[in-house]
Amino acid sequence: MTSDRIDLSGETYLVRRAHKEDVHDIVALLAADSMRASEFGSSEADQAGYVSAFEAIDADPAQMLVAVEGADGGIVGTMQLTFIPGLSRGGATRMQIEAVRVADEERGNGLGSAMIRWAIDRARERGARLVQLTSDARRADAHRFYDRLGFDASHVGFKLFL
Repeated sequence: MTSDRIDLSGETYLVRRAHKEDVHDIVALLAADSMRASEFGSSEADQAGYVSAFEAIDADPAQMLVAVEGADGGIVGTMQLTFIPGLSRGGATRMQIEAVRVADEERGNGLGSAMIRWAIDRARERGARLVQLTSDARRADAHRFYDRLGFDASHVGFKLFL
């Protein structure tokens, strides 16, 4: 996959696999989320950690870190896609969508919905039979967003921080 275009109300967005040069902008977009801002540091060691994580993601064919460029070439959206083969559901592959973010100034114009539809198309192309995601329990607006896109809140997720 090289890139795809999303056209919304006269605006064109470029959806593509992220490059190493995008890491700083993607981290800034993720850190702009008030619920998660404290998780992101800006030291040299932090920056090196983000680059190392990007390199691991980029080297794994089951992973795709997505960058969405606005008209000016800046990163206005991101998400991470992970393809997970499994024995359940008859040996089905599922796609996990993580870390979906749209820049504040781009919210409400349909970009988030278009990004998720784009991701679902990638899942179909790779033969996945299920798309799954998690959303912070405090994000009622996000839950309504995913519900409108056809996702079913069918499971309860658990985390154990190490």
